[in-house]
Amino acid sequence: MASTNYFDTFITVADDCPAAAGTVPPERGEQPSVALRTYRMLAGAPYRYTSDDVIFGVDADRHGIPESERPAARTEFFAKPRACLRASDLGRRYGWGIHSDAQGRVAIYGVETDEYRKLAAGESLDGAKGEVSVITRAMRSKRQR
Repeated sequence: MASTNYFDTFITVADDCPAAAGTVPPERGEQPSVALRTYRMLAGAPYRYTSDDVIFGVDADRHGIPESERPAARTEFFAKPRACLRASDLGRRYGWGIHSDAQGRVAIYGVETDEYRKLAAGESLDGAKGEVSVITRAMRSKRQR
């Protein structure tokens, strides 16, 4: 089974991210976007979910998969490789850094926050969540020339 989980990792915003601060993705139409669903899941429960939980949960909600069918659907979903949170619009467009703790649970921090600056420097958040071993960037929105 493929996994998108990171451990002790901080994903900083992309080099070409237009947001100067963490911004809530806008409502568009009747169905929330993937970015807005991801934001709501992470902002509402920091360090509760792993990346796999978030990526599958958002997809399952979008496709209306009932709770009773989710265990089997999750196994099928991760039977092939999936894009990780580095590809999320939260870090590419909306100014959110994504931190994975030692257990792979994730939380988001706006690029303007002290927490973001600490994590981007490889520092821990008051020692509660451990140090950051890996710092990587969200994927760029446009190809670099």
